[in-house]
Amino acid sequence: MSRDPAFAAKVADIVGLYLDPPGGAIVLSIDEKTQIQALDRTQPLLPIEFDATEQRTHDYVRHGTTNLFAALNVATGEVVGECAPSRDAAAFLAFLRKAVAPHRGRQIHVVLDNLSTHTTPDVLTWLAANPNVHFHFTPTGSSWINQIEIWFGIITRQAIRRGTFTSVQVLVRSIRDYITTWNANPRPFHWTATADEILAKVQLVQTSVKKLVANNTK
Repeated sequence: MSRDPAFAAKVADIVGLYLDPPGGAIVLSIDEKTQIQALDRTQPLLPIEFDATEQRTHDYVRHGTTNLFAALNVATGEVVGECAPSRDAAAFLAFLRKAVAPHRGRQIHVVLDNLSTHTTPDVLTWLAANPNVHFHFTPTGSSWINQIEIWFGIITRQAIRRGTFTSVQVLVRSIRDYITTWNANPRPFHWTATADEILAKVQLVQTSVKKLVANNTK
């Protein structure tokens, strides 16, 4: 449950970009998936069989981590991704430049969360020099409204969690290969919920929680 005082306004802003983006504009959903571990399992993944589900060993060796910066083009489903050893402001700004470069000369709306690395002086200076790029921040604690999180869930299930990686380099190569395969046939996510529907559902949950708390304190 977000306690962001601007929750409703931010939801309406971002959902508006999803359902009715400005004409000719690009909408990019950007975030970082941090500390992805290169796990080398002691035995390979055991495949699904007729009488057994897919299995993996629980013991593994850690070979380090990487951080995945990714941008989803909301209209096309294409993903730009870059792995970096750190997730600091410099790495974010370098990735941001890469993500917007293919859309030079167009209005670009970027959906992202409230990490401090997204609003450093260097980032703000870059934004001032690139007035065609506009940031739209998700409500605090509401990363679910950022569509790239859906894609992060997919790559985690299909490639990262199921993989065996003997080094960080192998992990990074696997992530790059997955992005290349994804972009060969990209599929945009079909967002259907309006801002009013989301706000009504949140209000219903909040009311239910208040009733539960009240009943437990009697």
